[in-house]
Amino acid sequence: MLSSRSSLFPSFPVSVTVAGLLEQLLIDWTDTEIDWETYMIQTEVYMKGQHDYSKISGPTGPLVYPAGHVRIHHLLYELTDGGKNMELAQHIYGVLYIATLITTCAIYRKARGVPNWVLLLLPLSKRLHSIFVLRLFNDCWAVFLTQLAILTAQYGFDDASGLLFSAAVSVKMNVLLYLPALLVIQFKQKGPSATFVRMMKMAATQVVFGLAFLKENPWAYARGAFNLGRVFLYKWTVNWRFIDEDTFLSPQWALGLLAGHLTILCAFAWFRWCRSDGGAWNVLVRGWRFPSLPAGMAVVTPDYIATVLFTSNLIGILFARSLHYQFYSWYAQQLPFLAWRTRYPVVLRLALLAAIEYSWNVFPSTTLSSSVFAKAALLNIVAVF
Repeated sequence: MLSSRSSLFPSFPVSVTVAGLLEQLLIDWTDTEIDWETYMIQTEVYMKGQHDYSKISGPTGPLVYPAGHVRIHHLLYELTDGGKNMELAQHIYGVLYIATLITTCAIYRKARGVPNWVLLLLPLSKRLHSIFVLRLFNDCWAVFLTQLAILTAQYGFDDASGLLFSAAVSVKMNVLLYLPALLVIQFKQKGPSATFVRMMKMAATQVVFGLAFLKENPWAYARGAFNLGRVFLYKWTVNWRFIDEDTFLSPQWALGLLAGHLTILCAFAWFRWCRSDGGAWNVLVRGWRFPSLPAGMAVVTPDYIATVLFTSNLIGILFARSLHYQFYSWYAQQLPFLAWRTRYPVVLRLALLAAIEYSWNVFPSTTLSSSVFAKAALLNIVAVF
């Protein structure tokens, strides 16, 4: 088990070494970027002084990501000669992959309860390597910032964690899937008053990141960068191929997914995440009576923080209206941890991980691959409950 600093060896250096070798092998291949050119062209438009969000677009469409994405790619634009130095860009993303892996290993170590050898599974995902080093997707930056936010939360650095979470949201808004768990953790740790202050700080950070766009056209920025009603193309869906296209595009299906998402979140918040505090009702009552004091009775441990945040993310992914292949990065390195928070036999845990990896490596997705994805995610969520 990951019960001491020394227990990370030899799995930790082996995992990092394997990851580094695989990254270099991929860099030696021809890149297969999809959105990189669009990122660079959109960034160039911004750099030339266009701060009206609605007027920034590229070959694959308009800008649809928050301001943190633009700031990161502004830096990458400068470093890679306007995006032309693809080899350097791939090396940067290779370093980002290694940094994310190291951060994830640190989360596992701090939480404990996972066998040392499980770390060896982390660098083995073919799809994840492709997302980072071949495709150069912006999801990679959001994932790294999120994992770093979780690690700092485990160590009790609340302000730093909040800043990192907000920075991750400013790259891609899928990070909001962690928000329900983050609210529960903060409410239990600090009480409602401190929770409110922290949320306001995070909101203020978003304003700072997006100030250039907000000054020019605030409504265009809010609608474009944080569009919760965006409809995706059926041909790219990984998770819902087993339903027909008309159902996939229907507003009724979207509402059903939202209802399912909220229902499962409420079930976890009410019956699972506050169980050791005497129940969610007791937590709410204590928070109401003593708003400046911690509302939870049980200690919020590093294991609790990682488990609750990872679970909240997985629930959101299960009920996502559509998942594209790069979205696997959102939770790929969290899956072994969650598998070891179940009571399934080790063989079944490994089978679940293999099934999920399979579902993300079938292109284009099929009825079978989508069904495998949904069933594996559901089995994991049920077992964690």
